[in-house]
Amino acid sequence: MKILPLASDSLGTRSMATSVETESLNILIDPAVALSPSRFNLPPHPIELQRKKEQLELIKEKSKTSEIIIITHYHYDHHNPEEISLYQDKILLIKDPDNFVNESQRIRAHYFLEKIKNLPKTIEIADNKEFIFNNIKIKFSPPVKHGPKEYLGYVIEIAITNEKENFIFTSDVQGIVDEEQLNFILENKPTILYADGPMTYMLNYRYSPEDLERSINNIKKIIKETDVKVIILDHHLTRDENFKDYIKEIINQDKTKILTSAEYLGKENELFEAKRRELYKKV
Repeated sequence: MKILPLASDSLGTRSMATSVETESLNILIDPAVALSPSRFNLPPHPIELQRKKEQLELIKEKSKTSEIIIITHYHYDHHNPEEISLYQDKILLIKDPDNFVNESQRIRAHYFLEKIKNLPKTIEIADNKEFIFNNIKIKFSPPVKHGPKEYLGYVIEIAITNEKENFIFTSDVQGIVDEEQLNFILENKPTILYADGPMTYMLNYRYSPEDLERSINNIKKIIKETDVKVIILDHHLTRDENFKDYIKEIINQDKTKILTSAEYLGKENELFEAKRRELYKKV
């Protein structure tokens, strides 16, 4: 099983777009890219705009060879209603647009589904369901909170399993702060986990020190109770250029590699949003 992050915050944009390639099936998860419209009271820098364009092209290219596309929720860094050709003739597995969804995402979901109607081969609501395609099992969690509280809505986590590996993709759990988010991971025992990390750039504002502590303890529990070899931590976490200061106690253990998606790909972290002020000073 080949896990390929296509776009992410450590690669310069807001995204968790990921390609999963197996011996018999290719899957594309959350094929979208976004940028913060205002960080430090500054709009996206031209370098960010260029990276977004490049990553969108990579997503389009991977969509051509993917039989299945998964949408975990309806924020614009996880679904793209303007690039409808992505969904042509695909099997589309989606977060339920009507249940466990806030009003904003419900409106976005129905706008999206109206735009792409008749394009996918089929559309299936995935919440708390299990599918098997070409001997590859795709299992979905019940809806779990988008972070520690409900106001941002709900997402669905994914476990993709072949004979050798079990890949879990958490979507936007903001550090695995909730017991239901954690339980799906523990029950499905990943060999590789791609998780949205703690939202430290909002610490003491929309993310409490208690949330951070719970997140660190839950990641420790995953390392202790499963055979996970690699944990990719990214997305909300890497909007903070000092993110490693907050997770040093789990980075410094020996059992499991803790990497950003950029590091997983063997690349340097490019935290463009976190360094937007410096980008404007240089260029």
